[in-house]
Amino acid sequence: MDWTLEVVVVPVSDVDRAKAFYSEQLGFHVDVDRRMSEHMRVVQLTPPGSGCSVVVGEGVTRAAPGAYQGLQLCVTDIEAARARLVERGVEVDGVFHFGPNGREEGHGGPWNSFLAFSDPDGNGWVVQEAPQDRSQR
Repeated sequence: MDWTLEVVVVPVSDVDRAKAFYSEQLGFHVDVDRRMSEHMRVVQLTPPGSGCSVVVGEGVTRAAPGAYQGLQLCVTDIEAARARLVERGVEVDGVFHFGPNGREEGHGGPWNSFLAFSDPDGNGWVVQEAPQDRSQR
């Protein structure tokens, strides 16, 4: 039996602002935008190529907006990902890796190149460069 992670609920304070950020700036596909009741709205968005979506909305979590840190995406070209985010107006750190002195600027080896950004509420995201050949784990 497979156990697949399909949805991560991300706490936000303004659903429309979050929807615009995730869809227009990050390029996530809007799968669902549905008001279930006066107190519940679900917006599900999926990153390109991902089997897991994020949900933002009203009445979907009790977590405080901005409380999530370390949400992670993987790409095969960290520089291209950074350029796309910058082009779309996302404030993003430079590429970094982890070395003997902790977090260091620039590329690292396989699975060790990252960049970071936050959504409008301060939920922290990390993008990791994964080799195209995932057998390099």
